Amino acid sequence: MAKWVSPTVLDAALQAVAAADRMVALAAQPATFAEAMAGRLAEAPMAPADFALGAGDVSGRKVTVAAKSGLPVLAGGTANHVALLDTAASRLLYVTTCPDQAVAPGGTVTIAGWAIEIADPV
Repeated sequence: MAKWVSPTVLDAALQAVAAADRMVALAAQPATFAEAMAGRLAEAPMAPADFALGAGDVSGRKVTVAAKSGLPVLAGGTANHVALLDTAASRLLYVTTCPDQAVAPGGTVTIAGWAIEIADPV
């Protein structure tokens, strides 16, 4: 028997991630919202326009997250993770890796655009 999921189901999951109001660059993977806030090297406010839902590249659906450039560095280190946060609800929504980027206080950093894809069931 074939497997199937409605695109609206996948979109609902991706819309939960797209509710993020802050994106932070980190030197390690946080396990909690508090860890993400304490470990942020740089941060950017996020708005609904920073997220675009669409068809997945392989299958299913995806949400594309806009790039953010010229972000002031809050603390020095090597950024290797990016997290999406819901600060109003103190929730860590999503964490991914990024290419290592050494950052120093007083400098700026760019977080490239990226996507989260949920594939169709197989």
